[in-house]
Amino acid sequence: MRARSIGAAAATALALVAARDLVQKKHALLRNFPVIGHARYLLETIGPELRQYVVTSNEEERPFSRDQRTWIYASAKEENNYFGFGTDVDVEHVQGHAYVKQRTFAGTLPDLHDPQAPLPSAKVLGGPRGRAKAFRPASVVNISAMSFGSLSGAAVTALNKGAALAGAMQNTGEGGLSPYHRNGGDLILQIGTSYFGCRNEDGTFSLDKLKEVVAGAPVRAIEIKLSQGAKPGLGGMLPGAKVTAEIAGIRGIPAGKDCASPSRHTAFHDVDSMLDFVELIAAETGLPVGIKSAVGEMSFWQELATLMARGDRGVDFVTIDGGEGGTGAAPLIFTDSVSLPFRMGFSRVYSTFAEQGLTDDLTFIGSGKLGLPENAAVAFALGVDMINVAREAMLSIGCIQAQKCHTDKCPTGIATQNPWLTRGVDAPSKATRAAVYLRTLRKELLKVSGAVGVAHPALITTTDIEIMNGDYEARTLASVYGYKDGWGELGPELAQEITALLTTGPTPLRKPVD
Repeated sequence: MRARSIGAAAATALALVAARDLVQKKHALLRNFPVIGHARYLLETIGPELRQYVVTSNEEERPFSRDQRTWIYASAKEENNYFGFGTDVDVEHVQGHAYVKQRTFAGTLPDLHDPQAPLPSAKVLGGPRGRAKAFRPASVVNISAMSFGSLSGAAVTALNKGAALAGAMQNTGEGGLSPYHRNGGDLILQIGTSYFGCRNEDGTFSLDKLKEVVAGAPVRAIEIKLSQGAKPGLGGMLPGAKVTAEIAGIRGIPAGKDCASPSRHTAFHDVDSMLDFVELIAAETGLPVGIKSAVGEMSFWQELATLMARGDRGVDFVTIDGGEGGTGAAPLIFTDSVSLPFRMGFSRVYSTFAEQGLTDDLTFIGSGKLGLPENAAVAFALGVDMINVAREAMLSIGCIQAQKCHTDKCPTGIATQNPWLTRGVDAPSKATRAAVYLRTLRKELLKVSGAVGVAHPALITTTDIEIMNGDYEARTLASVYGYKDGWGELGPELAQEITALLTTGPTPLRKPVD
């Protein structure tokens, strides 16, 4: 009797759905195929999951393949991250794959058994320009700019605690310095075009508010964001419905009102005035100051290098974001076709400063899918001094690449403000995973450096890595990207200093600079 009642209810429900499908006019598919047409929309909804776990091969999926995600997950959980029975990459025929050339003999190398895997920067950030609070970053791997608002408070907390455990730094993103960033990790404070957290009521920059923020938090450097790889040259809109009282307080904007971010800065209007702005902030805070940008036309970089060659003004670091960057949602044309991919963009910028003989005078930071050992090794060979990781850090704390970041429906609670979803992020345990991932990546970089016969990844050169073109040609990075002799390499004094630092005793988490 009960089964009959359930069957009747189900039949009635299906009849109602069929009737609705037949009379609605929005979807032709449902009008023509009532009820069963819904299967198409269901399959479309779970398409990414089906492709991840059923359809694609281990190396096929984008932006991160199954093998890449598996390596990050295993590394973060301190599980076995080795792969057996050979590579899934079609090494005989694939085009563009990078190969590191190991050396038979090597000098003294660092101890790979230190669980902290200390790997400091080869350069003192802010040192060449004499900043009052110059320092040597303790980790060449740090957490990239991801704002509270785009990430949940629990996710930001986990990443900050993870950075602290690993002796790394976290970039706040342009959304301002939130309470979730104050969990022990050192910070790089990012200033975007809306000057969140350091703005006047009319949206203009406020130096006094910036100094207040810096004075009350462990801010080690300041990054002026010109653009990012996900949406270069594009402003943003934060709808009023998302501007909660908490976010409004952190960003310094009215609660419940739309907030439009301009595509460009109002505190400066050209390279010359930008350098004045940089020097003003550095003088008032004592901190190293740099810029972050994706790479498009090169006249900006050429003018910047020319002005810096005079020696009186300059940025302390340059963060180059590749067009393959992805933590910011954007129109498809921007995600696919605006700004250069990292390797091409970075090599052009580095070459511009190399022509002026400036590469030892500033720190180069790379971002854009560099949280994988192969990509990171190539970046260091091209001249990067440090790397920032974003999506890889998200994966380390539980992201499953559902690609729903922009919908506020992230199933793992990382890229959403939905309380029911964010409750799934246990910050203490996820912090441990983030820290273990950061340490593991540093250890992998030390292993690769040792295979090449050098003590630090910054000592890998453009002739130590070749780019394959199928099974018939290979070219060194120097040849592919037009590097001259010595480009991408540290100066002799820097190379000797970092080698001695890593091979003559234990490396402190942070090396103070007098």
